[in-house]
Amino acid sequence: MSDPWRLDGRVALVTGAGRGLGRGCAAELAAAGATVMLVARTAAEVREAAAEIGGVARPADVTDEAQVRQVVEEASALGDLRVLVTAAGTNRPGPARDYAAADWDALFAVNARATFLACREVGAALLARGVPGSLVTLSSQMGAVGFPGRAAYCATKHAVDGLTRALAVEWAAAGVRVNAVAPTFVHTPLTAPMLADPGFRAEVLGRLPTRRHAAVSDVARAVRYLACDASASVTGHVLRVDGGWTAW
Repeated sequence: MSDPWRLDGRVALVTGAGRGLGRGCAAELAAAGATVMLVARTAAEVREAAAEIGGVARPADVTDEAQVRQVVEEASALGDLRVLVTAAGTNRPGPARDYAAADWDALFAVNARATFLACREVGAALLARGVPGSLVTLSSQMGAVGFPGRAAYCATKHAVDGLTRALAVEWAAAGVRVNAVAPTFVHTPLTAPMLADPGFRAEVLGRLPTRRHAAVSDVARAVRYLACDASASVTGHVLRVDGGWTAW
């Protein structure tokens, strides 16, 4: 039998791959043997990341339906597209009582709409080919809890969790698995300004039973597990890499 932890001969598409979690996930999938297409809005970042891991760079705005469709077509042309990781995401914290509707819309566009568009296109491609595959969405511990100043972010991640479960149920009979990885706070370019605040950092660590932030590698290895055949009987699951935050 082939190694169930390997992805040799498969193409993996990773959105939000220019930095942070997406970049780490792309590197982990490449290490597992996959041919990886890295997608991100910032061309310079995604090209640098692709060069570093030996992947294919594709600058694109994954909130745009036509661009997502084109990206999936190009990824399919690379070979046997079987894996999707939706790591594109953003956050704009702020109190709910005066939170800007424009910020709300921006978070839903990137965190929820872009996730749906990528899953829809890759899922449709797998169903049309009649082959199994694995879609892994990047959620958050905030998809299971609330947190002050993060009404919009929590709402988008609750949406991602719900979307993941719904797609998993809809496509399971065709062998298309859909799961989510939901990390706690990880040191990335997105979270760096927040964690630079000593008071906020102390509050976060105080909520973590492990008393440590997750590393990018912690999240990337969880994504690899769900992407490969080692998790063949797992679908509709939200794997919380959250240091015990949601266990309180």
